[in-house]
Amino acid sequence: MKSEERLAIARLSHRIGFGPKPGQFQKMLKQGFKVSARQLLNSGLPDYGDVKAAIGITDLGAQPKPNSEALRPYNVAKDAQLRNMSLWWLDQMVGQEHPFVERMTWFWHGHWATSYSKVYEPLLMFDHIARLRKHAIGDFSQMCEELVLDGALVYWLDGQLNTASSPNENLARELFELFTLGVNQYSETDVKEAAKALSGLKVVKNSGLVTKEPKRSYFGTTTILGTTANFESATLARFLSMTAACQSFIPERLTYRFISPASSMMSIPMKPSEQKKSSAYIIKKAFATRQILPTMEALVSSESFKDPVNSQVKSPVEWVVSVFRALQITPSTCSQPDLLLTLLDTLGQRPFFPPSVGGWPADEAWLSVASTQNLIRAAQVIVSEGDLTPLIKVSKQERVDALADWLGVAEWSDRTRAAFDGALRDPARLTALAICSPEYLVSA
Repeated sequence: MKSEERLAIARLSHRIGFGPKPGQFQKMLKQGFKVSARQLLNSGLPDYGDVKAAIGITDLGAQPKPNSEALRPYNVAKDAQLRNMSLWWLDQMVGQEHPFVERMTWFWHGHWATSYSKVYEPLLMFDHIARLRKHAIGDFSQMCEELVLDGALVYWLDGQLNTASSPNENLARELFELFTLGVNQYSETDVKEAAKALSGLKVVKNSGLVTKEPKRSYFGTTTILGTTANFESATLARFLSMTAACQSFIPERLTYRFISPASSMMSIPMKPSEQKKSSAYIIKKAFATRQILPTMEALVSSESFKDPVNSQVKSPVEWVVSVFRALQITPSTCSQPDLLLTLLDTLGQRPFFPPSVGGWPADEAWLSVASTQNLIRAAQVIVSEGDLTPLIKVSKQERVDALADWLGVAEWSDRTRAAFDGALRDPARLTALAICSPEYLVSA
């Protein structure tokens, strides 16, 4: 097999999934890139059933008054629900054979970045992620329509404070800049007009119910991006999603996260004939109907996705999930699930807690001496309860190559191979070194 094919399959496994389970990478190598990509991209979602009932996500009612006897048990119940839904989501990322939809849900969580730190309602945050999952590989316009009326997002961006008589522009501004169009694609007048269209929203905080109060709303026409109409939340969101700016912006975000931040869309001047053959053009064209799955299919099939220059550093969640998948550890039933959540906090990335409306950083932002030291300490703890059968069952001489196939690594550098030499007799130490190696931390 050509090294280019192995590299492409390693990228497919780690970037479009969350890394291989034992034996999965070898199977993908036998199938080839095209078959493996088709299988992963069309894997769909399992039937979860009534997840809320299964893990105890309920409406806890309005928050009790400060210093009341009911406040402490109320907060304890909230903490328990947050813990349950955090571990449940990590379980899905780790446990599913082909977790493409979960990977896309994770991407959209960073795109429509909404944090429990302000919302402070497990039910709202669970429903928020459920909406992202529902549309994760579907119609982006429909996603926009639902998300602009999502209780967690509206509350996070102060949408409930926006009235016709006292405008709050937070939701309108981020809807333009971060969610649909990108920077420099709108004016301050557009923001003010959009804020009118989004005015009057009310969020019932404990249930997430969003309604529009007529007395606090603006009902006249607004002019946005040169179009005058009776916009309201859903029609405004769909209108923005169908603009030419959006057709460029969303493919750019997908390219940034799944190929490389360094792989800029249309950044190099090209002749028209060359441009139409470029990865950027092909991915953008695939998004013309605002369907996410065909856009991802175009991205994965692009030359940029396979280009060796486009490396991508794993984020902490991606690293933890990929390690747990390889070692066959279920987050919710591991020996110290609370320590796992604390580890993600320490590493700077935990589900439901993006640091700002801009989401998490990417790529080299995750490389630092402090983060590497935390990873090394975490690796030793994680490996101690993992299944090391893929290494134990082979001879010492075969372990380095077996390690690459097990973990889905395209190729070890000479320097890394040299670092492995002193650990070949110790599968646990060898595994810990491997999952902290540059080749595993960086999806080359």
